[in-house]
Amino acid sequence: MMKVLMLIAHGSRKQAANDEVNRLAEQISKLDDSQYAAVVPAFLEFAEPDIHQGVERCVELGADTIIAMPYFLAAGRHVAEDIPQEIECARAGNPQVNIEISQYLGESEAMARLVVQCSHNTD
Repeated sequence: MMKVLMLIAHGSRKQAANDEVNRLAEQISKLDDSQYAAVVPAFLEFAEPDIHQGVERCVELGADTIIAMPYFLAAGRHVAEDIPQEIECARAGNPQVNIEISQYLGESEAMARLVVQCSHNTD
């Protein structure tokens, strides 16, 4: 079984913001306890790979399970509607792959501690 994490961010017209997401995906892939064979970044808007291309990349890597993780802080329209619609299309086009949507970042119980931790870094 090959499980791949697809980290879905909003995407930006500013390449530096997209580069941050790409670096985060790379950092996650290097964690000893990540439990993923690979981490693939994907973007909802303004950047590539888009979600469809991200799923294609996961399949090319040999994924039989893709965990699509919305890298969003709140459950707005993108989290509640747009990402699930894109994932439904991806499922229809790739019936051989199990594609699941995880909780979005802001839903994590770890967020409160992370906010406090980050607030102490005031450089």
